[in-house]
Parts: sequence; structure tokens; C-alpha cells
Amino acid sequence: MQTSFTGSDVEVTFTLTTDKSLNLELQYSADNGNSYHSCHTVSGDLQSQTSGNKKIVWECVKDGMFKADVVLKIAFKINLAMAMVFVEGGTFTMGCTSEQDNDCWSDERPAHRVTLDDFYVGKYEVTQAQWKMIMGNNPSHFKGDNLPVEQVSWNDVQIFIRKLNAQTGEQYRLPTEAEWEYAARGGKKSCHYKYSGSNVADSVAWYWNDSRETTHPVGTKSPNEIGIYDMSGNVWEWCSDWYDDYTGDAQTDPHGPPSGTRHVLRGGRWSFTAGNVRVSTRDGYLPDYHDGNMGFRLVCGSQ
Repeated sequence: MQTSFTGSDVEVTFTLTTDKSLNLELQYSADNGNSYHSCHTVSGDLQSQTSGNKKIVWECVKDGMFKADVVLKIAFKINLAMAMVFVEGGTFTMGCTSEQDNDCWSDERPAHRVTLDDFYVGKYEVTQAQWKMIMGNNPSHFKGDNLPVEQVSWNDVQIFIRKLNAQTGEQYRLPTEAEWEYAARGGKKSCHYKYSGSNVADSVAWYWNDSRETTHPVGTKSPNEIGIYDMSGNVWEWCSDWYDDYTGDAQTDPHGPPSGTRHVLRGGRWSFTAGNVRVSTRDGYLPDYHDGNMGFRLVCGSQ
């Protein structure tokens, strides 16, 4: 990195060696590097998607900084373009409700009342492009940047989340099972559909009848009541909870059992019939298990 002073401005030139999508922030220290502050009046290459020579110009006088002995550095934050949907908290009935007809499995009973705080949920399942940006590899069986990442275990997802949060400064995590179902049902705007956004599986889900035995690009079916895609079908989605039977007790912000052997998966998958991509469909798998049916989406906000 090289700097040059031009009267009231500082020009910073540097070379990037990555093609990752990045947000760049110029920071200064007036105490020899002990603490750094953002340079506010800046222009130039503040976002980058390609390697090569870059330049940022800081109008330091406008920022009220006149000292010539400041220390400068560039902070990099990965730009993942993770679209999130706000979900207003509320109370709903979780599990085998009346619109599920006779398709419920025993682990969906008894239905019970759950109250949740506000949170944000991923508008789409995490894609292969997003996984590659953080992990540098693509484990998926079906290849395509806008396809959901799959062949990822619960343990793999935890590594991804730790790296993602370190690079973005955010606090992403897997949804709890209750958060997942509440969002899938449309939150406070729920129309009490059987699937996430419709009573007709073909409208909202990639499943056995229409998937042609493969995953499909995220967001290509219709969304649910609050604008979330693919919560029925396409790929199973990992949740944070350990898998177990329901107790039937009313709960507030539940996080599932304190221990277990399998983690919850929700939403069904491309290889299932319509009866198994419903909003209350659930299963559990070992945390190190992965196959071409398993992906995830993220949440952030209240826990």
C-alpha cells in the first residue's frame, strides 16, 4: 500500500490479489496504531469484485484530520449479498395442524403453541456461489452457482457460519426449528397453507413431480406470504435444534432439547412426494451426515 498527500487529500493505492466481492474501508490511527477510526469522506474503489490495482481518496481535511503522521490501513469485509427477510415475532401453532390433513407423521404431534421474538431469515437457501466465496470449495453433487449448496453436514455448516461471521462482522446462525416453521408458515401473515406459500405444491416447491431428479436455482418458484422462497422442497434445511419428539407444552423461543444424537432437518427435498414437503414435515440426521438433498438457510437477530 502506498500513500501520497495532495494538499487536502490523501491518495492510497494498493493491489488486490483476490476476485472475491469485497467492501473496502479506509481507516486511520492518530495514536501510532493503538486504535483505528473510519475515514468518512472517501471515494474510489470502495467495492471490488476483481483483482488488480486499486485507489481510494480520503478528503482528510473535510474529516477534520490535519496531522501528517496518521497511520492508515484498509479493512476488508466480504460482500456476500445475503438477502434477509424480516419476520415479526408472534404466536403460532407448531406441528400437525388441521390443513395438513392426514399427511402428518407421528413426530409432528402433538401440535403446540409457540411464541417467538422478531428475527431475520434468509430469503433464499444458501447458494453454491456463496459457499464457495467463504469456503473456497464446492461439495455439491449438482453444480451451479445459483443452485442451493448441498452435500453439507450440520458440522460443515457450523464451520461456514464461523468463517462467514468472522469475515462479515455479522451474527448469522442456523434457525431454530420453531423459527424455521414460523417463517415457512408466513409468520403473522400466515394464510395457513399446507406448503410454504400455497396449498398447491407445484406453485412453491421443487419436489418429485417436477424436479426432474435434481435441485433447481433458488427463488424460481413462488414465495410464501412474507417473501421467502423454497421452504418447501428443493433441499432439506438444517436447523440448530437436536431432534426429538414434541412435548405438547406451550413454549417461548424454544431451542429444542439440551442434547441428542441427531439434528433437525425441515422442508423436505426435491426427491420427496408432495406429502413430505409440507410446512410441518421434519426429520433428524447425525451432525456429520451429508448427501445431495441437504442444504440450509441462515437467520440473524433475536434468539
